[in-house]
Amino acid sequence: MQISATDVIHAFRKDEPSLFIGAASVTVGLVVVGFLLMRRRFDRLLSFFAWFAILYGERLWLTSSVLRLMDSPSLLRARFGAALTFFVGVPAFLFFQETGLLGRAGRVIAYTVCWLEMALIAAIFAGAPLGLLYNLSSGLVIAGSLPLVFLAFRQRDAGRDVVVFRAGLLIFVVFVLWANTRELLGYTTYTTTVEPYGFGLFLCCLGYVAGKRALDRDQQLASLHQELEVAKRIQLSILPASFPVSEHFTVAARYVPMTAVAGDFYEFLPTSGPTAGLLVADVSGHGVPAALIASMVKMATSAQRQHAASPERLLAGVNEALCGSTQGQFVTAAYVYLDAEQGGLSYAAAGHPPMLLLRDGQVCWIEENGLVLGVLSSAAYSSTQQTLRKGDRLLLYTDGVIEAANGGAEEFGQERLGRLLTASAGRTAEEMADLILSTVQDWASTQTDDLTVVVCDCH
Repeated sequence: MQISATDVIHAFRKDEPSLFIGAASVTVGLVVVGFLLMRRRFDRLLSFFAWFAILYGERLWLTSSVLRLMDSPSLLRARFGAALTFFVGVPAFLFFQETGLLGRAGRVIAYTVCWLEMALIAAIFAGAPLGLLYNLSSGLVIAGSLPLVFLAFRQRDAGRDVVVFRAGLLIFVVFVLWANTRELLGYTTYTTTVEPYGFGLFLCCLGYVAGKRALDRDQQLASLHQELEVAKRIQLSILPASFPVSEHFTVAARYVPMTAVAGDFYEFLPTSGPTAGLLVADVSGHGVPAALIASMVKMATSAQRQHAASPERLLAGVNEALCGSTQGQFVTAAYVYLDAEQGGLSYAAAGHPPMLLLRDGQVCWIEENGLVLGVLSSAAYSSTQQTLRKGDRLLLYTDGVIEAANGGAEEFGQERLGRLLTASAGRTAEEMADLILSTVQDWASTQTDDLTVVVCDCH
């Protein structure tokens, strides 16, 4: 048969709305598939919707007048088109039952309709009359859709998103029932029904719901970000701004959290005359929980100021205050008390990396560890006493410094930190603290822990 350009244009104009809706449906389905692949997590609701949207769009294109005009009719093509028409109902009913609006009864109805549709598809290729199968499929869709609509609308308490979704669902189902009823009665064929318009409206409703939820999520994220910024400022406010001016000591501290808020903490205990108390602590974990416990460490340390000259008693008091309040997390800490007039230091730690002492170009590690804080209220701690001389440089730090790993998974390590401290003899405490952080950050491929450094020079 000779096909003229006029015939093609007329067929295209006739099918233009359904072709557009079909293309939009396939596009939406592919977008959902891409979203699922990016999430790398299976979602039954979205998967069934993507399956439904793609098949529905393909169905609109394959049953268009343009395609029938360009392709001569055949029994195989007719049976394939019937199979596709029946198969579209399977993901549609599975999607509706996954919305959670249908309950147990709706789930039974949906699965029953799906199995019966699959049976009709098998009957197509078994040679059953297509007219009879189309009538059975239309009756099945009508019989399955009516109770599902009732079940979906029986819950009255719903938010705006659910109301819009139900409205779109109702419009689409009404159009489906209208189309299948007329087809069952022999009044129309699929391509001349208004069903595609109902599906287009349903897609618009789904788009509204998706856009509304995305906007709400963005607002929640913005609110959360704002709250984290406030929490960050609050946490920074509990850290001492600077070490009190002293003729005996110069102290520089650096703190770089991995996230907006973190679990590292340092404190300078106020002392008088030629003495100083320096504390560094590290809460296990990251983020807000660790930051809250770090605030508890701040309060517990402040309550132990009367024991500033006794590191073992100070840590024991902090440990007793934290036990039962850390929700399974623990705290490592190191505290050193310096007395320039007596020429000595007293050091104690709780599961913390050793303190480094640079003297006359040589580095030694000072370690006196007890149980981590917050585990056992009766834990006992001991301290070690060392001489303190003018020109000594002390380094306290958290394990994020020595455990920073490069691209080859090699940690920065204590030995490398010791060599860096040895090479810093001509630098000020401020310069040394900056050098340690910059070197560690250059070494590490990514920051995986909080970084805290406290450098103290004795004059």
